[in-house]
Amino acid sequence: MADSGDRRRFIYNLHEQSKPVGAVRWLPSVSPFLRLAAMSVLSPPAIEIHSFSSQSPNPNPDLNLVSSYPLPSSATSLTSFKSHNYTLIAASTSTGSLHIFSVNPYDGKIESQIISISDKDSFHCGPIQSIDVETSSTGECATAGEDGRVNLVLIGEDKVENFRVCESDGLVAYSAVKWGSPVEFVTGGVGPGLQWWDKRRPGGPVAQFKGVWGRGTVTGMIHSIDIHPSRKHTCVVGGSSGAVYAWDLRWQQQAITLAGTGLEAKSQPFSESEVWEVKYDAFTPQVSSTKVLPVMMCSEDGFLAVLQQDERPVQLLEEPCAINSFDIDPQNPSDVIVALEWESVGILSRGREETEMA
Repeated sequence: MADSGDRRRFIYNLHEQSKPVGAVRWLPSVSPFLRLAAMSVLSPPAIEIHSFSSQSPNPNPDLNLVSSYPLPSSATSLTSFKSHNYTLIAASTSTGSLHIFSVNPYDGKIESQIISISDKDSFHCGPIQSIDVETSSTGECATAGEDGRVNLVLIGEDKVENFRVCESDGLVAYSAVKWGSPVEFVTGGVGPGLQWWDKRRPGGPVAQFKGVWGRGTVTGMIHSIDIHPSRKHTCVVGGSSGAVYAWDLRWQQQAITLAGTGLEAKSQPFSESEVWEVKYDAFTPQVSSTKVLPVMMCSEDGFLAVLQQDERPVQLLEEPCAINSFDIDPQNPSDVIVALEWESVGILSRGREETEMA
């Protein structure tokens, strides 16, 4: 049962769109009054940049389209990052291509497509289900595909290099990837298993977690992985049957279930559908320093909630449709942007004195 007590203290604005939105990401802001967000729209496939003003006294800012760029097929994963003072967006597609765009941080205009990779022999021959960019050092982009391939794309100033990490010939499908350090990353796919990779030790994963969904009573797959920069030995995972759990490398064979049937068939699920995305939530206070940090999740059955170990979930939203994606603003962690299945984008600002719905 979820605790909805914290719903008293936020402002939530819902913005209808003319196209279905697959994923949303905040972009780094250079002004406290002009905010930018990237969206992957599905029909026709494209990347769009939207702006809105957060300047008081307007509590219901308009969401305005600033620029867009077409994609060859629907985006399957989206991320934003900064590199050498540039704001960049990376998107993967259902036909196995990777695209990286440069965005003007002052007005949100997409200035250029700086990278486009689509070679089916050397890159991916099917949908790329997940990408992640290592932003602290190397700037490498990890890609995980339905074709069982895991690649690393090194983005240099004058060239782009692609390195194959794994080729499973379609026997394994990967659906999520996340960097843990400049040399380590984790992947997940069908089933609850996770693979920890280290570039210094090529040849395969250096550690694996081999759990069983609901003690073998259910099947599923992993959709999202997050790793906190201050606790790189622990990753949090969202997947099928409402499952959200944490995997700690120090206790590799024991997962910590935060929600869902997950790895324990006896647990009571908060959501029984697919958990599409999980992220550590820097805004929510931590209950105990010895427990898993607070985690936000969104689901197919329309929930946006904050989970803490051994605590009741705090429900933020309950929509009548799927919440496909969300993002917590790293510069303002109180602000969350969500993409709804019914062609809408919502912006939730927490920590306000009263609730306003627009």
